[in-house]
Amino acid sequence: MMKRITPVLVVLLGWASTAWAAAPPPLTILRAVHGLSHEDASRELPAAVEATVTYFRWYEKTLFVQDGDVAMYVNATTDLRLVPGDRVLVRGTTRDSFRPIVFSSDLALLRHGNPPVPVAASFGQMIRAELDCRYVTVRGSVLSANLGQSSGRWVTQLELRTDSGNAGVTMDSGDPAPLKGLLDAEVEVTGVAAGRFDGKMQQTGVLIHATSFADVKIVRKAPVDAWSIPVSRMDEVLHKYDVQDRTQRVRVQGTITYYQPDSMAVLQDGDRSIRVLTPSITPLRVGDRGEAIGLPFVDNGFLTLKLGEIRSMGAAAPIMPAPVTWDELASGKRAFDLVSMEGTMVSQVREHAQDVYIISASGHLFSATVRHPFVYERNVSREPPPMPEIRPGSRVRITGVAILDDGNPFNGAMAFGLLLRSASDVAVIASPSLLTVTNLLRMVSLLLLVVVAVSAWGWTMKRKVHRQTAALATRIAAEAALERRRSAVLEDINGSRPLGEILEQIAALVSFNLNGASCWLQIGNDAAVGKCPTGVHSSTVLRQEIRARSGSLHGTIFAVLAPSAPPDGNASETLSMGAWLATLAIETRGLYSDLVHRSQFDLLTDIHNRFSLETRLDRLIEEAAAQGRLFGLIYIDLDEFKQVNDRYGHRVGDHYLQEAALRMKRQLRPGDMLARLGGDEFAALVEVVRSRADVEEIALRMERCFDEPFSLEGYRLRGSASVGIAVYGEDGVNKDALLSASDAAMYIAKHSRV
Repeated sequence: MMKRITPVLVVLLGWASTAWAAAPPPLTILRAVHGLSHEDASRELPAAVEATVTYFRWYEKTLFVQDGDVAMYVNATTDLRLVPGDRVLVRGTTRDSFRPIVFSSDLALLRHGNPPVPVAASFGQMIRAELDCRYVTVRGSVLSANLGQSSGRWVTQLELRTDSGNAGVTMDSGDPAPLKGLLDAEVEVTGVAAGRFDGKMQQTGVLIHATSFADVKIVRKAPVDAWSIPVSRMDEVLHKYDVQDRTQRVRVQGTITYYQPDSMAVLQDGDRSIRVLTPSITPLRVGDRGEAIGLPFVDNGFLTLKLGEIRSMGAAAPIMPAPVTWDELASGKRAFDLVSMEGTMVSQVREHAQDVYIISASGHLFSATVRHPFVYERNVSREPPPMPEIRPGSRVRITGVAILDDGNPFNGAMAFGLLLRSASDVAVIASPSLLTVTNLLRMVSLLLLVVVAVSAWGWTMKRKVHRQTAALATRIAAEAALERRRSAVLEDINGSRPLGEILEQIAALVSFNLNGASCWLQIGNDAAVGKCPTGVHSSTVLRQEIRARSGSLHGTIFAVLAPSAPPDGNASETLSMGAWLATLAIETRGLYSDLVHRSQFDLLTDIHNRFSLETRLDRLIEEAAAQGRLFGLIYIDLDEFKQVNDRYGHRVGDHYLQEAALRMKRQLRPGDMLARLGGDEFAALVEVVRSRADVEEIALRMERCFDEPFSLEGYRLRGSASVGIAVYGEDGVNKDALLSASDAAMYIAKHSRV
């Protein structure tokens, strides 16, 4: 018996000793947890440490503790209402984050006491995370003081100007009274040093967590009430501008995943990526190893280098795009990373400077953009590569760099788009579904043929069988007629028929399915569409709201049933079908109108684009050749526009273009056309002229409209334009000749100006 038991005992004892050896003892000293490497912290090691509370926000489980000169963040699971100074025992496991942290499974209050002595902290120490999670005192002047929200609760938010940078402060107080007179006061704030982070947990700033206004000491009151300072003219606000920027240049390396000359580049190194704003037009190849130098700053919550210079270091190992979902991109965790996502093609449109694809993924829409190649040579007009035609409904895989509107990961899902390197980054992986209107019509036609064949065969059968077959054929014919009507409506929705006529068809379709009942649609404040009888008793009227896919109300569809008619359970379903068709028609027409507008108008200045101008020019040439009349073409180039962008920024440059377009448009007559050809180049078509003098008069007015200075965002700018004209018949009889003649005349005018 003992011989049989002994091997079993040996196995059990060996298993137990292995289990005991595998379970490490808990870490009991805060310094030991703080000193873990990221790899060790991610192993979820047990911890049971004693420390003093320096900050606790119970509804967010945010807890900071400190022991001596070592501090740490704890994800706290407890119902205790802890305050700074409480001594606690934290039990839990380690996790990896910005620094090692602890996820607590149990918190025990040992005793009450005083918080540790705060350390005077500088901005440099905090931005370098030298005092991360420590109890500190920060001195600075108050730049802003407002109430905000965190996890649905009111908090106080301050922004301090410190020795060499700005620091944010959050306090668990929703009382606005202490904020009065706080602007420009010099204060000392005591709290926990932490950081501001983006969705990738990269530090983007400094943040102090304070418990209440008791942690704020006013060292020096504001010299004057901020609301009593003199009023400044809007164009003189920069007279008070005084910034000493001592930001040092940095150098980063990574693989170039995106490059748009004269705009920006993106470098990626592992799971880190950064945007570099650069004026450089040096050719760089996406996929090379690159390095960049520039001045670091935070733009919309994202780490960015401005005034950057970038150069290639040669070929690099390719970066494989990370497969992601819509939720991952909306969380901000993949900002500026090279990613790949699948979705359904909704639409595509070619714009002057880019191609835009609208993609649906996980029930959400986002855009994917391909910027047209940069043209290096001056005065060279190149057509971008053709935009591949992708059928709506196709399943596609999009590869590109994720661009987000906001870097704060705590504000919920963020809007994003993908910047594509080329059109080949849109790959079709599945064709649209075979369930189309055409295929449905073919199936219905086949059914009708089967019915006719069965009916012909039924005439040879007995009378009883004949009656049954005839009844079946009649019912199928009625259903087929209804399907044909609905298919016709769907075809017209996808065609060019006016919206009003389609809505009339929908009303007729509903009326047909309700045995001729009166039916009409009321869309917004427009007149009713359909048959709307007078003197209708409200009890006989059925209605169904016509709602957009976003939930907003388009209108209502009504139907009137005869009082003597038997209850019809199909009425509600029929009205719902009519409402769905109306929604589809309204939104399809809206999308079509928007795409037509985008194809013919410049999105910045809202005037005609090059495509629209060349189409109109072709038509005018045909008419002028047939009727023997004249027309004029005016070519306009804004002088020194690049200096406006370089000196005042692209935002002011965009406003300058918009104002210039508006001024020039006012100089034209009804029937004339103004178009933006690209950048700072415009053209105007003067359709009805008697001689060259008429064209020269309008060109002079357009040149003189720049005499008045431009007032844009506080700046006063002097503008001018160089103008050249061409007259049909005198300077050319085809499009290329007229454009070249007017461009050459403009070029001569520009370079002959004293």
